[in-house]
Amino acid sequence: MNDVSFELKRGEVHALIGENGAGKSTLMNILGGVLRPDAGEILLEGQPVRFANPAEANRSGIAVVFQELSLVPSLSIAENIYFNRQPRTALGFVDWKLLDQRARDLLRVMNLDIHPRRLVRDLPVGSQQLIEILKALSLGPKILILDEPTSSLSADHTELLFAKIRSLRASGVSFIYISHHLTEIFQLADRVTILRDGHQVGTYPVSAVDEETLVKRMVGRELTHMYGTRASEIGQILFRFARPAPAGPIRLELRKGEILGVAGLVGSGRTELATEIAGITPNAKATIELEGGLLATRHPADAIRHGIAYMTEDRKKLGLYLSMSVRENNAAPSLRQFTNGLGFIRDRQITRSAVESRKRFNIATPSVRKTVGQLSGGNQQKVLLSMWVGVCPKVLIVDEPTRGVDVGAKSEIYRHLRQLAASGVGIILISSELQEILGMSDRILVMREGRFVAEFSQKEASEENIILAATGVSGRRNAVSDV
Repeated sequence: MNDVSFELKRGEVHALIGENGAGKSTLMNILGGVLRPDAGEILLEGQPVRFANPAEANRSGIAVVFQELSLVPSLSIAENIYFNRQPRTALGFVDWKLLDQRARDLLRVMNLDIHPRRLVRDLPVGSQQLIEILKALSLGPKILILDEPTSSLSADHTELLFAKIRSLRASGVSFIYISHHLTEIFQLADRVTILRDGHQVGTYPVSAVDEETLVKRMVGRELTHMYGTRASEIGQILFRFARPAPAGPIRLELRKGEILGVAGLVGSGRTELATEIAGITPNAKATIELEGGLLATRHPADAIRHGIAYMTEDRKKLGLYLSMSVRENNAAPSLRQFTNGLGFIRDRQITRSAVESRKRFNIATPSVRKTVGQLSGGNQQKVLLSMWVGVCPKVLIVDEPTRGVDVGAKSEIYRHLRQLAASGVGIILISSELQEILGMSDRILVMREGRFVAEFSQKEASEENIILAATGVSGRRNAVSDV
């Protein structure tokens, strides 16, 4: 990073934005004591400080909520929130009663009715995100740094978080708010600083800029037609999936070249549907039909072999081999394509394919032999997409395809999805971003409690009617018939 001067006032929400790789995480890690600066200085309440580790930053009143969760899955909610800070009895033992009570008090802040002894690994990712935020709040920080805090949250929990931020701001707590959701910046922030390629583009009062201005200054170019437009006609029915009662009746049809959006609240069953289709959690009672023929996907390898690919919402834990290179990840789902008649791997072909994918998907890496874990989030997401495009799917399920990536990377991912649809691939788009669903989908299905409750054409769909259907307020308007 060079020439970055960042100022935070008491009781201010200061947004920090930029494309993946712009330097946001580096700055955050320096302020949080994860990294030590090579030059420059940090002034806290007018006094120079230098943190050797995160614990020192915490003691100085700085807490960080990282985009990648730092929870211990095998420990309880209470143990994670007060990790290494558990209240003790006079004899030095953990005071479990007091620990549970403190955790319950914090859980009420986010309207979470969860027992504090419940293990974190048993929670959905959205609830884990909230526990991560509560862990930081338990420190009573003067400065709270939030990195993409709403990426896994429902609309209700996002509003609760915003209300808590406003309440703490009024009491004098300062926030550095990092987000790719520019609408959140205008809802919360007082000022916004833009980084690009490790340099500071500028700092502006939020009231003096609009979304278009921020995007232009953030990416250094103008982005037009973010979601693109359909380039070809939708074809005949390509794929059918049906699940009978009592598991939750579902019937889904997908046409060639169609982008079918699946909307719903967190926990509505969208990802569970995807994993059933992809053979990750197969349902013996479900029927799958592809190009007119029945097939069984009892294992992900079966789905891939038939031409059904699933791009997971969790690239870190479930999607990528972070300790392996770009070229190794690129070949992982389609390794059979890179073997000769004797079953030996053709190393040069793997490298050639990875180089082509790097160029096609604009993956910013100096070499395809670079470890994927060292890439920015946006480039990791492009690697993940390139992996599944590489299996030449007939049906591609993309689950939260732009989670945690900047507006420039989003535009590129949308362009690739459009190109795949134009080539005849049927795409099932699962997303919590309503603008993404509305901008990309030819047709939209809404899920609630494990079943489809409404269907909208592109012309009929709006944020309002999708939310109403997802929350159950709309009754049976445009309701989908059960199996």
